[in-house]
Amino acid sequence: MSAHSLPRNERLRSLGAVRRLFESGESGFIFPFRYVWFAEPDTERSVEVLFSVPKKFHKRANRRNLLRRRTKEAYRLQKQMLTEGAPLNLDLALIYSSKELLPAKTISHAVRRILETVAERL
Repeated sequence: MSAHSLPRNERLRSLGAVRRLFESGESGFIFPFRYVWFAEPDTERSVEVLFSVPKKFHKRANRRNLLRRRTKEAYRLQKQMLTEGAPLNLDLALIYSSKELLPAKTISHAVRRILETVAERL
């Protein structure tokens, strides 16, 4: 499989894992994203990610879908920062927290800074 793909097994879907992430994960804010991450040692390296664009800020589904697609694309192209290093299980949530519709370049830059921050904290 390509290094720049985002298969289903790399998306955070388990309700228990999402609950654990938000209850005991570390969080931060880099405009326009709030991010939460949780890491634990594991025998095999796995990174799972959750993308969210709240309806509170963007009422129209087409805008939420556009922002979610831009975020997924930015993550997909830069995820190799997290896939290197010691084996651990990492869960990451990226929550778009701006009322503005930002360009893809701004979103990509913010995702890069988030991934760098998480990678250096690991």
